[in-house]
Amino acid sequence: ALFGGVGSVLVQALENAPLPAPFTTALLCELAPGGRVGAHVQADDSEIVVALGGEAVLYVNRAPHPLVPGGVVGLPLGATLEIDNASDAVAFRYLIIKARPPAAS
Repeated sequence: ALFGGVGSVLVQALENAPLPAPFTTALLCELAPGGRVGAHVQADDSEIVVALGGEAVLYVNRAPHPLVPGGVVGLPLGATLEIDNASDAVAFRYLIIKARPPAAS
């Protein structure tokens, strides 16, 4: 379980070399049927979550965002994210793209 959630999450980094700024990583993820990623804060990077397969509800600062393939949810720095797989039979597949905000000057 990830961040105190339920079930398994497979995570694979897709980049073979460092990405250009501001991007820090691209992650291909799969949340098991009935799984849940527990609440966690986006402490270092903003994120974009893109649904690839299955259905889920993403909670951004506790507000629900149903997500189906092709859907996108953005998370600003400091946002809290939770993910619930909406299916007990099908994995939720998604892509996370992380970007680091520029340092304050």
